[in-house]
Amino acid sequence: MRSTGMATSRDSLACTKFFEGRAALIVEEKRQRSGIMDHDHEFREALTPIAQRASAIVSRLRHEERTSIWKTQGQESHELFPGMMFNAAKSHMEGTRLWEIVRKMPKGALLHAHLGATVDLEWVFRTALETPGMCISSSTRLDSAATRQNAMVKFSINKANYKKSSSIWSPYYTPESLIPIEDAASTFPDGPGGREAFVQWMKDCCSITQDESLQHHLGVDDVWKKLQNAFVILCPIIYYEPVMRAFLRQLFRTLLEDGVRWVELRTVFITPFLLEGEESPPTSRSQDLARVFTEEIAKFRSEEEGFWGARFIWTAMRGGNRTQILDDMKQCIEIKKSFPELISGYDLVGQEDLGRTLHDLIPELIWFKEACTTAGVEIPFFFHAGECLGDGDETDQNLFDAVLFGTRRIGHGFSLYKHPLLIDMVKEKNILIESCPISNEVLRYTASILSHPLPALLARGVKAALSNDDPALLGQGTSGVTHDFWQALQGWENLGLEGLWSAFQDQTEQEWLRDVEAGTQGGGIKAKRMQQWATDWETFCQWVVAEFGEKI
Repeated sequence: MRSTGMATSRDSLACTKFFEGRAALIVEEKRQRSGIMDHDHEFREALTPIAQRASAIVSRLRHEERTSIWKTQGQESHELFPGMMFNAAKSHMEGTRLWEIVRKMPKGALLHAHLGATVDLEWVFRTALETPGMCISSSTRLDSAATRQNAMVKFSINKANYKKSSSIWSPYYTPESLIPIEDAASTFPDGPGGREAFVQWMKDCCSITQDESLQHHLGVDDVWKKLQNAFVILCPIIYYEPVMRAFLRQLFRTLLEDGVRWVELRTVFITPFLLEGEESPPTSRSQDLARVFTEEIAKFRSEEEGFWGARFIWTAMRGGNRTQILDDMKQCIEIKKSFPELISGYDLVGQEDLGRTLHDLIPELIWFKEACTTAGVEIPFFFHAGECLGDGDETDQNLFDAVLFGTRRIGHGFSLYKHPLLIDMVKEKNILIESCPISNEVLRYTASILSHPLPALLARGVKAALSNDDPALLGQGTSGVTHDFWQALQGWENLGLEGLWSAFQDQTEQEWLRDVEAGTQGGGIKAKRMQQWATDWETFCQWVVAEFGEKI
């Protein structure tokens, strides 16, 4: 038959058959996804009528805001679109109705966060200004904007013994001289000057600014360098007993306000820790640090009934040598024996690409497991692994060793989607991925939420929980996880996330897997917490319907 030169009508028999086949293909693909994602499928199928209505409202609202806010040309020079880079989108997302909903959503547990990077930096530096004896010093003069741009300052406690020196901003400043922080802040020379400008300068020194987060051409190593320098600046402030106690209360309060009832924090226990009234710590202060953690958790739980509590994943710096790593492991075991409820597991932190691989650490890790058995303590692994861009290189292969060592969760697992066999093993072993989308974006592993690999893992049936990693340093400006949840909800159409695979108590591998499989039907603490979350969820859904049901 000769062509008439006109397009086939959309209601023709050929088009109708094509559309039917297309619809069937999409339905089958979604059916297979639902079949793979057992927990998510069961959750969706068990939604109460009020929860189904709330879900429909949120879906319509998301679609409405996609077309009314995120598909328009704003006043800015750039176009707004769903899933745009976080630091560019942040000010816009926080004024949306979807933000209001996600902010109020019960989030259960935060499973991946580094203690020193969790509390808003403005709070940290204002607290430092109010702390008696807090001093600042620098290894070089800070007498120009250029020298201040890449400055590495240090904080320390010295209540009376500092020597009188010229202003730290003066060309006559003696390097390493201690200056009371109040004096330095009040005389800060940039911009409008004074305390407010000083606090903003310190925030910029310790966080990835919007411009820096967009400079992907500089690579991962460049942005990691600033992140690591930020911890060097912040730790002497935070790891001073009066500040630490206030810091923990601020952290727990902010998390609870954000719908987080339980948190598992990673921290390096060998960080020098000063008790109130001291100016130089002894060689080890892990026992005192653990005591302070335990006291503040107990105190906050007694004051806030809705707070389930916190535990710590002991972390070592993966760049340490054999002696340092083994000494750290010994301390971990001792603290676990002294504070059994505080320590939930063990991990190694720092940039994976530049630190020692798990393969390199196999002798030390085997020694640690044997030492734990001898000491009669249960300290499982919660390894960072796959926080990299490689495929098959030695850093990427951390994933293999993490799985073989029986890690119960994987921090980030960014490169896991490239490994079909490991994906099957992660599913079989019920290993949860602690996914931190904004962190992965700001640290230049992905350009934006739209190119993040987590949806591909979820489609394969891998279980994941959203976390915020280093929110104070990466642009979120809060301890909460609402930004990460909002980015995922707005950016991904096929969203299915499960969490609460928390280490609420010490369990053997068999007990852990049993409770994970049992879910809400189990008899342990995990099941109880999931049941409590389900109650919070239903209350939240009722609020969504009441607040937004008539508005869209």
